[in-house]
Amino acid sequence: MKLLLSPSFVRAAKKICRTNPELDQDIQLTLQLLERDIFNTKLGTHKLKGNRGIWSCKVAYDARILFRFVDEGSEKAILLLTVGTHDDVY
Repeated sequence: MKLLLSPSFVRAAKKICRTNPELDQDIQLTLQLLERDIFNTKLGTHKLKGNRGIWSCKVAYDARILFRFVDEGSEKAILLLTVGTHDDVY
């Protein structure tokens, strides 16, 4: 599935990688897994309650990526909304 990076995701990724450089590689690996299989058990992908159409997946123990499914032409795509610690994104 195609990944689309929102400006807020790019800003959040730069910020979290500045404060936690070890997460850079974890984020890259998570994005590769998302492209191949969005529901891979390693990601722990789940829909958030109360948020219309927003999903979450795990990057590391305390880091999450929030995203939503969007239509990109005739195909489905994943719009990455933000990345951060559990407390930051929820």
